Amino acid sequence: MFATYLIGLREGLEATLVVSILVAFLVKSNRRNRLPHVWLGVGAAVALSVLFGWLIEYTSTALLRTSESRELFDAITSVAAVVFVTWMIFWMRKAARSIAGELRGKLTEALAVGAFAVMGMAFLAVIREGLETALIFYSAAKSTVGGAGRDAMVALVGGIATAVLIGFLLYRSALKLNLSKFFTWTGALLILVAAGIFKYGVHDFQEAGVLPGLNNHAFDISSVLDPSTWYATLLSGMFNITAAPSVLEMVAWVAYAVPVLVLFLRKPAKPVAKPAEAAKPATEASASPVQPA
Repeated sequence: MFATYLIGLREGLEATLVVSILVAFLVKSNRRNRLPHVWLGVGAAVALSVLFGWLIEYTSTALLRTSESRELFDAITSVAAVVFVTWMIFWMRKAARSIAGELRGKLTEALAVGAFAVMGMAFLAVIREGLETALIFYSAAKSTVGGAGRDAMVALVGGIATAVLIGFLLYRSALKLNLSKFFTWTGALLILVAAGIFKYGVHDFQEAGVLPGLNNHAFDISSVLDPSTWYATLLSGMFNITAAPSVLEMVAWVAYAVPVLVLFLRKPAKPVAKPAEAAKPATEASASPVQPA
């Protein structure tokens, strides 16, 4: 539940911030007549994302006939979701400061072309978040007990609704939020969620017969971590921590979570300042041609 809520909150807020930047630019530049085209693009992106999510679920439940093929499909989608989560987290940390300027520049170009360009630009700005959300939600929900049921969907929608509310309050300047810290904390939590999804993917590969060692358990703490308790359900739902994982599952969890967390939480190195032009040797300065007045 919490994992899918976090996915909806994080991805939803990214998409909401993108849309708010586009809307604010059009309002401030007195181009309100283009707002309907932005909303059409956003609506098309949301519709396609929902269709993509339904297609994934339909493929798993209706098109794949054998349990081995379904396990293999779930394993592949889990690995794909982990790749998308990792890329998204690091991309957002790098592009957070420049994304507003890039979006304004692209929207300016789209306005010069016409209505369809504005709609297409809004569509492309949102569709990435939507497709990522559908794929990550499917994998995260499948990795928990009960699969992608109604509770998981309610949690995802709740996260998206919270993100929309936060984005609206930020747009109206009714809320101040340190987005850098927000994305850092949610990014760290999502890395742990992704580690659980990766662990689940390895488990599915084992059940499909692609990887060995399904019954070779790393440990068994069922007496301490009773699967029927609320805290066991919470740990399983958030990070896919189970009482009796296989050795290969734990190797996968640690091999992903530890290095990715270290790289993400490490402060990026500050760029080395280039020497000023005035600091050039006098001989070099005198050798340069003098421009006529």
